[in-house]
Amino acid sequence: MVGPHRDVTGERDTPVHTPEGEAYRLDEADPGHRHLFHVPPADGGSHPESAYLAGNSLGLQPRATRAELLADLDAWQRLGVEGHLEAERAWLPYHELLTAPAARLVGARPAETVVMNSLTVNLHLMMVSFYRPAGARTRIVIEDAAFPSDSYAVRSQARFHGLDPDDTVVRLRPRPGEDALRTEDVTGYLAAEGDRVALVLLGGVNYLTGELLDIPAITAAGRAAGAVVGWDLAHAVGNVPLALHDWDVDFAAWCSYKYLNSGPGALAGVFVHERHLGDPDLPRFEGWWSTAAATRFEMTPVSRPPATVEAWQISNPPIFAMGPVRTSLELFDAVGMPALRARSLRLTGWLEQLLDEVTADRPLRVVTPRDPARRGCQLSVRIGAGSAAELTKRLRHEHGVIADAREPDVVRFAPVPLYSTYHDCWRAAAALAATVGQVSS
Repeated sequence: MVGPHRDVTGERDTPVHTPEGEAYRLDEADPGHRHLFHVPPADGGSHPESAYLAGNSLGLQPRATRAELLADLDAWQRLGVEGHLEAERAWLPYHELLTAPAARLVGARPAETVVMNSLTVNLHLMMVSFYRPAGARTRIVIEDAAFPSDSYAVRSQARFHGLDPDDTVVRLRPRPGEDALRTEDVTGYLAAEGDRVALVLLGGVNYLTGELLDIPAITAAGRAAGAVVGWDLAHAVGNVPLALHDWDVDFAAWCSYKYLNSGPGALAGVFVHERHLGDPDLPRFEGWWSTAAATRFEMTPVSRPPATVEAWQISNPPIFAMGPVRTSLELFDAVGMPALRARSLRLTGWLEQLLDEVTADRPLRVVTPRDPARRGCQLSVRIGAGSAAELTKRLRHEHGVIADAREPDVVRFAPVPLYSTYHDCWRAAAALAATVGQVSS
């Protein structure tokens, strides 16, 4: 028989038949990889560590990152400029260390994948090549709840082409009374209006609701309509399994500071399907790193881009920014997305059960789809009154629970399978129950 569980403070025993005791039991059976990360200390409550459920905004620091980054700094100290070729991880081809693991993570081929720049910069570079409005085919389709940066980017692209963004950008909304887009509504729009659509650019997992869109079905519908289909995978990469090559996606871009745990403002990634690689008619902005590596130092005035996605590179890569991405990708390679997705389903399902009890008699509502196949690890809760930011402050300072607010009324909880625990989920639900009053009968 399983006995009581001692909590992390070591101050008391928790009977196993309580919800908290069940959380400890589940953590023993399904422990994850929390030991590989630095967890911030709690700023409130009775536990020394935070219950960190904000990895959808900024992932935690892997313990290996500091030593790996310092090793690259040491190479600069010892070698100076010679580090380009003589460092243990030579700087000149450094970005190639990230290519294969990034490709595996997104279901791509190495020639289709590169780590570079930041997310919105990469989206603009992709639209230079793939948003080519002509005749009646000018529209850009996004979701109405797209992350603001994506909205700004597509509107500015429309203006750049001399088009009115209010007419050009189509914002698809959920049905009245619903919080998430239905796949059939996206594909239905493309079937009916696709001859006017030049580009479909949606978020793989919506930042606000946590909804996972049906990427292969929407991609197929967009391409059948004659449009180019690209994806913003900021909230999808490292969160859900991806197969971009097999799904026939035209292009995708993602950041690596959320689920990929590579640090604030970390370098982003790009995928371009191999059918576009080496196309001489495809417009593209170029710089020194766009030309073939074998001839880069011939210093010729005309670029000779390789028939890979590296042709979209512009500047030489920032080595010290690439180091944490490399460290993180090695961790994902070691653990594997199938195992992470399986634990994510278990962990998020447990949090959902706990939130169901809390929201049943409070002015709170989970707006993330209940079908596990339609979401990643994020559950978004819409609050009925007050400020989401103020609520998350109370959760942190009174209970040591770090969640994420999206004003005015959404609080996002992300039990990240790499490092979150069942006890974190219990703490989050208990804190929410203690902070938001019940509705009087």
